[in-house]
Amino acid sequence: MSRACKIFSIATALFSISPTLSLAGQFKVTWIEDGDTVIAKGCDIEIKVRLVGIDAVDHPRLPYAIEARNHLARMIWKKTVEIEGYGLGPSNRVLGVIYLHGKNINLEMVRAGLAVAYRGGVPKGFDITPYLEAEREAREAKRGMWSLEV
Repeated sequence: MSRACKIFSIATALFSISPTLSLAGQFKVTWIEDGDTVIAKGCDIEIKVRLVGIDAVDHPRLPYAIEARNHLARMIWKKTVEIEGYGLGPSNRVLGVIYLHGKNINLEMVRAGLAVAYRGGVPKGFDITPYLEAEREAREAKRGMWSLEV
């Protein structure tokens, strides 16, 4: 196990003690659950990641739920990504920002109009401001779900 993986594994274990810890690591995305939740493997562990700062439609019968999941899959499924963690959320999911080649995938989902900026509480150290701005821009441009607005 590489030194980075050992550090990540220790930090992940510490999440149960202090869920506000931050961590980062490289993982291969193995499953796209919906537009804001994925499963990834790396460092000899599998984690479920809730994309922090965004909220996508989850129920497949609602408009843009399938589009959100498919868009996320096109961007990161079976790819190695960097995950910056912000602690644990409900159901022991890592609250994380996913980066592919330096691009913030969470933010890209909002820019595409396939997710909104999360209005609930955000973890300590996480800046929601760029997400709110991206949502405003997507709404004004009527991208994705915003094209349904009357």
